[in-house]
Amino acid sequence: MDKIAIIRIRGIRNMKPRLMRTLEMLRLHRPNHCVIYEDTPQVMGMIQVIKDYVAYGSVSQEILQKLIEKRGEKGENKVDAKKTLEEMAKGKKMKDLIDPVFRLHPPRKGYKDIKSAYPVGDLGKRPDMDSLIKRMM
Repeated sequence: MDKIAIIRIRGIRNMKPRLMRTLEMLRLHRPNHCVIYEDTPQVMGMIQVIKDYVAYGSVSQEILQKLIEKRGEKGENKVDAKKTLEEMAKGKKMKDLIDPVFRLHPPRKGYKDIKSAYPVGDLGKRPDMDSLIKRMM
C-alpha cells in the first residue's frame, strides 16, 4: 500500500475542538511534526477534517528511508533504516519498530504561506511531498 506523509504546519490559535482531537489522534501535537500512515479511507477522512492545518501527500520509498535514517528513533536510540524497512516489508507495523512521530526542522528558505492551499501556499495535498520533507530534514 502507498504511504502518506502528514506534516503539521499551523499552531493551535483559534482552533475548534474537533480539529484538535483529530490532530491528537493522528499524533500531530506540534508544528513541524511528521507522521507516516497507510493510504486508507479512514486516514483520508481524518485528513479532510484537518486539511487547513497540515500538508500531506504520498512519500517515496527513498525519502522514507532517508527520513528514518536521519530522524527515526525508538525511545532515545537511533534506528537502523534498512533493517526497519525490511521488517516493514515482512509485514510488521511501523509503530512497533519506530516512534511514530518524526520531529522536523522548519523548511529551509521558509514556508510560502501557511494560510493558503498548495499552489499558492503550503497547506493541503501536495504532489511533491518529497521536496518539502527534504527541506525539513
